[in-house]
Amino acid sequence: MNQERIVNQFIELVKIDSISKEEGAVADYLVELLTELGLEVTTDDVGQQVGGDTGNVIAKLQGDSSKPTLLLNAHMDTVTPGKNIEPEIEDGVISSKGETVLGADDKAGIVAIVEALRILKEDDIEHGDLEIVFTIGEEVGLLGSKNLDYDSLEADLGIAYDSGGDVGTIITQAPAQDKINVKVKGKAAHAGVNPSAGINAIKVSSVALSNLNLGQIDDETTANIGVIKGGKATNIVPDLVELQGEARSLSEDKLAQQTEHMCDIFKRAANKYNTQVEIETKRMYPAFDLERNDEIVDIAVKAARRISIKPKLQSTGGGSDANIFNGQGIPTINVGVGMTDVHSTDENIKVDDLVTAVKFSIALINQATR
Repeated sequence: MNQERIVNQFIELVKIDSISKEEGAVADYLVELLTELGLEVTTDDVGQQVGGDTGNVIAKLQGDSSKPTLLLNAHMDTVTPGKNIEPEIEDGVISSKGETVLGADDKAGIVAIVEALRILKEDDIEHGDLEIVFTIGEEVGLLGSKNLDYDSLEADLGIAYDSGGDVGTIITQAPAQDKINVKVKGKAAHAGVNPSAGINAIKVSSVALSNLNLGQIDDETTANIGVIKGGKATNIVPDLVELQGEARSLSEDKLAQQTEHMCDIFKRAANKYNTQVEIETKRMYPAFDLERNDEIVDIAVKAARRISIKPKLQSTGGGSDANIFNGQGIPTINVGVGMTDVHSTDENIKVDDLVTAVKFSIALINQATR
């Protein structure tokens, strides 16, 4: 295991700007790298569909076709602030200089896959057919995986490399999510001359908010209102308030109940003040729930034990490309690659974890052939 090469690969990748919908440079880099490794590489047209500058990078490596075909996935985009990242290493920990994210989410996942592929080739390690999918726009709605042409894939099982936590973390359960956008309509009037002629949309919204069940609803369900916009001036009774929220649950039945509750509360508040409300809901991604005896979970548990790390099966409250792959009928786990404090300027990853993630990746691929 060449630690220096792994670290240098990671440093090189995080220095390439690739915020959501601007992943073109890193996509070009990966196309060249994967082609040099002997894979069949294409870039799809999803970028054109979603307003980005490149599509998903899809690569295939033939192996033993009698074994399961594995889908290996990581996303190319990073959150902001993610431009001009300057990584540094101190006491075995890689971080940015503090003004940007590091981009370990998800370039640590990319490295775990790419370096494993390189070692497979160098050491002639047995493997089945592999399909690598590096997606765009994961951080802004799983855009790459949602618009992928699944007819072009033959994967039987999937592994997404996009979780924090120790290497050996295996996400087997993740929630579905509904987006909820609300427009509360009022009636404008002069706030000083004739306020009684108006209907205050902010007040109507506040009544609804005070009656909403938000936060941790139960051990499977959460809900939040995260954005509120409304009002024009202090002397105008506000006639429109826009709110953006979400609900998530590991149980799709509970999610439907929570979303219905939130919509109903806004409708009741509008009725109370004799006004109108417009509500738009959208299912962002499905839930998934894999069992310990499912094939891909069993592979991951045995792979972790083979390299003497402790497998840890757990659920998550977040969504990832794994949700979409599972929804498309490809049983997919999401595995930890050691990144911590993601989506912040404190994001970091230990060199040891980066190396262990590569070892785990090789073990996963090899275990799938047994």
